[in-house]
Amino acid sequence: MTGKKIVSQILLALLAVGAGGAGTYYWMTRGGPHGHPETAPAGKPAAEEKQYTCPMHPFIVTDQPGACPICGMTLVPVKSSTEPAQPVGGEMGTIRVDPNTIQSIGVRTAPVTVGELAKTIRTVGRVTYDERRIRTVNAKTGGWIEKLYVSTTGEAVRKGAPLIELYSPDLVSAQQEYLIASRHIEEVGNSPFPDVVKSAKDLLESARKRLSYWDITDAQIAELERTGAVRKTLVLHSPFDGVVVNKAAFDGTKVMPGMELFRIADLSRVWVQGDIYEYELPWLTVGVPAAVTLDYLPGETYRGRVTYVYPYLEGKTRTATIRVELANPGGVLKPDMYAHIELRPRVGKRTVLIPSEAVIRSGIRNVVFVAKGEGRFEPREVQLGLEGEEGAVQVLSGLAGGENVVVSSQFLLDSESSLKEALKKFQKAAERPKEQ
Repeated sequence: MTGKKIVSQILLALLAVGAGGAGTYYWMTRGGPHGHPETAPAGKPAAEEKQYTCPMHPFIVTDQPGACPICGMTLVPVKSSTEPAQPVGGEMGTIRVDPNTIQSIGVRTAPVTVGELAKTIRTVGRVTYDERRIRTVNAKTGGWIEKLYVSTTGEAVRKGAPLIELYSPDLVSAQQEYLIASRHIEEVGNSPFPDVVKSAKDLLESARKRLSYWDITDAQIAELERTGAVRKTLVLHSPFDGVVVNKAAFDGTKVMPGMELFRIADLSRVWVQGDIYEYELPWLTVGVPAAVTLDYLPGETYRGRVTYVYPYLEGKTRTATIRVELANPGGVLKPDMYAHIELRPRVGKRTVLIPSEAVIRSGIRNVVFVAKGEGRFEPREVQLGLEGEEGAVQVLSGLAGGENVVVSSQFLLDSESSLKEALKKFQKAAERPKEQ
């Protein structure tokens, strides 16, 4: 037996062991149950022999019909006994499959398209305050609350509405200083000495600023000038429209400088915050359309956009928070309500797309089989991007629009491609000159 035939027998043995054990090896080396003679019977031309082969494993050849010992497929007649079965075509890495076999094993293809990739992300959110619309009313001087105009949390207030009347010895002194400065400028207003007039004006302006720094309004200062009477208490007013969400002021409360008396929130606009899983973050950018619904308002949908994606994750849940801002006419959206958020991000219209089922994922690389026509298929490595709805996946490199990829039975093609590489290696080893 020649060296090449010995190597061929070793190759068949290795393939047999990998495919099904010693029984398969016996079938291939002994010719199977019907025999597999190496040469035609004496006196009978080789061209008249009827031989059969496996479409997916062309190195399986026998003179009797049957089933492939590796994949179980029905053996088909060899087209020409003078031409050895070839597992591959002429192109590097391309495999060739008989058209009848393509149909029998259910090979289907799908076009590579160029278009928009979309995805729908659903999560649960919660309504919360717009942090930019929250104000606190603090005491800027010490004293005592003698009258309370806002007595309950949750009460709505208008800008300029009275909140409390505060008695403060410092405020009384400041009013007196202002009145003294006001009378002084009247006395020296006609003085021939400009410096004296200027000093009196500066003193009056300083007293005015001191009152304004304590949130005394211009109208209150004007009344003080008009009446010339020092008020025991002064009224603090709301800085803007909103709802009292926290109150620490009560009748008779002693107030210290810096003490928070009220917290007021404007609910004309609110935030809806939702948690997004880490793997969904590549889809989310500012401006993604969002639809918000609430269980207690069936049939109502509030539409907005993602205005912020927080730059950190929650360690335990591996989620990031996104923010949607919504108008809140009538105040129907109340803080701490649960909401359902539906996000619809999209990738640009010029992106290459294929069905996800076309990809063979090994964990190290991603491979697809490109249909080249006439039963030829080329394995090609691709770089994948985002995966969208309806099984579509983005291809960053490796494919172009207009090509066709295999979406079923590609694992059989991948097996054949791997066998082809193994055959090449063993054939090279058989053809290598023996060492002397």
